[in-house]
Amino acid sequence: MRRRSNTLALGFALAVSAALAACSPDTGGPPRLTWYINPDDGGQAAIAERCTQEAGGEYVIETSLLPRDASSQREQLARRLAARDSSIDLMSLDPPFIPELAEPGFLAPMPDDVADRVSQDIVQGALDGATWKDELVAVPFWANTQLLWYRKSVAQAAGLDPAAGPVTWDQLMEAAASQDKYLGVQGIKSESLTVWINALVASAGGQVIEDPEATADEVTLGLESEAGQEAARIMGKIGREGLGGPGLPTADENATLTVFRGDRGSFMVNWPFVWSATRTGVEEGTFDQALLDDIGWALYPQVTEGEEASPPLGGISIGVGAFSPDVDLAYAAAECIVTPENQAEYFATNGNPPSNTQAYDDPAVLEAFPMADVIRQSLEQAVPRPQTPYYNEVSTGLQETWHPAASVDPESTPQKATDLITAVLRGEQLL
Repeated sequence: MRRRSNTLALGFALAVSAALAACSPDTGGPPRLTWYINPDDGGQAAIAERCTQEAGGEYVIETSLLPRDASSQREQLARRLAARDSSIDLMSLDPPFIPELAEPGFLAPMPDDVADRVSQDIVQGALDGATWKDELVAVPFWANTQLLWYRKSVAQAAGLDPAAGPVTWDQLMEAAASQDKYLGVQGIKSESLTVWINALVASAGGQVIEDPEATADEVTLGLESEAGQEAARIMGKIGREGLGGPGLPTADENATLTVFRGDRGSFMVNWPFVWSATRTGVEEGTFDQALLDDIGWALYPQVTEGEEASPPLGGISIGVGAFSPDVDLAYAAAECIVTPENQAEYFATNGNPPSNTQAYDDPAVLEAFPMADVIRQSLEQAVPRPQTPYYNEVSTGLQETWHPAASVDPESTPQKATDLITAVLRGEQLL
């Protein structure tokens, strides 16, 4: 995979001031590379310091914190890059926003030798998420995926054993209902809902967008298909039958975890933070050890029995700003940031899974996350959210039409979503 230069215009108009563009002052020392990072527990800042030391005076990495909300991160970076901001050397990018920045040429072309090195031993999901138009345009750093978490006691009482092999959404719904428990899913009107919709459609063998590289007026959606209808059937049933609990319309990942750890918890799809957060709670005395002992994990549920699931993909890749005066040094710094050793330590200390498969063999990783092998397997199967420069419009359109879950109807919701998103992309309707 290679990154080709792209000089296409930005797919959306932004009123920005050239005053946003700023060059770092010349301090007379080594070049200073600014890395715009998403909030974490200090892991990226620690990596920046470590790579600065290893650079031996060749460069200094300084971190600049982006907003906590992913959409706000996207907006800030897009606006500054549209203004040709030369202070953006490195940036931590969510996979859905990579095409939007790659298409207008806001990401610096990746040298062939760098692309060769940073694509070695990388889980397939992370490679897919860092690729646009068949070329690697960002450096895979950490990846994320959702597992099926379950209360062993509830599963046993329901006669279901997820550890023995893949289970289906229908089996989970039946098991939760039989035990009068709640099924943990994220039904809030936010990005979490888009994640769930995409995973259901992909697991059913479909795609939300059929032609990711098409122009806005030619985008074809794949929701009006058997896969789209199956996704809507599952989501609608969970909503209408109360299987997700009364708080489903506002349930995000943290709210879902709270229910899962309570008396009505049973099965839940969620990210790996579930384990570290619960273990910390036990260490602090908030939860009993019995709760942690009762938690099991398995691969994401199948939509169709016997057909491999397509779990959600999250995480971060490192993009290099096209207007940086030190592109070569920025790519050298990116290679340092994503070494297997740095990824392993980041996982063990901050809970963010590596994209590099070598990192999963680190003893600290295996001790902190006993389900590391399942996470790695899930990342090999994981499918990115729709890869398109118009992701914001697509995601918002899905949230508008698939919320609340109780209103989702396989006969009408996919069509409704297609009509809205298509009209928005053609400029015929506003979100």
